[in-house]
Amino acid sequence: MDIQKIQNSKTKCIGKNIKYFETIDSTQTEAKRNISKYENGTIIIADVQTSGKGTHGRVWHTKANNIAMTIILKPNMKLEKLEGFTRTIAEDIKKAIKDLYNIDLNIKLPNDLLLNKKKICGILTESTTIKDEVREIFIGIGFNVNEKVFHDDISNIATSLYKETKKEYNVEDIICKIIENIEKDIEKRIKS
Repeated sequence: MDIQKIQNSKTKCIGKNIKYFETIDSTQTEAKRNISKYENGTIIIADVQTSGKGTHGRVWHTKANNIAMTIILKPNMKLEKLEGFTRTIAEDIKKAIKDLYNIDLNIKLPNDLLLNKKKICGILTESTTIKDEVREIFIGIGFNVNEKVFHDDISNIATSLYKETKKEYNVEDIICKIIENIEKDIEKRIKS
């Protein structure tokens, strides 16, 4: 993983601090258990995730050459400004892939992206609040980029960019584009 390349993305805040793990239980769990250590815009990234979190308590397995990351935001904003935020992130990811590779992903609400009717990306957005103030937002993103083989139990419902196109993709390029899009959208929400 080329951490420097991600840190050099066209963002002001997101991704300037990165905590990288070769293997971790879950980037989302790490972000929450050590939140006091991490500043606004920090990204927790792992090559391999052994107990990644999906929705409804499902596990999201990740192997190397894919994306397993959690973006930490400390936005100091009203809770109402988070309305529809997961959908906005899905749109940011969809736009990133379209801009980079001219591949159209479909959004399956509330938090999945599909390619050829199979799941390619999942988003897990969690937040902590005090009264109606958002203190922290944890944006977990699992994206099957270069995954070649899927377990039998999910091979008919999951896919990757590689599986659909037989081409390898640069994970760092995708991360940079996604975080640039997300940062623009979070700035709009804070200012609105």
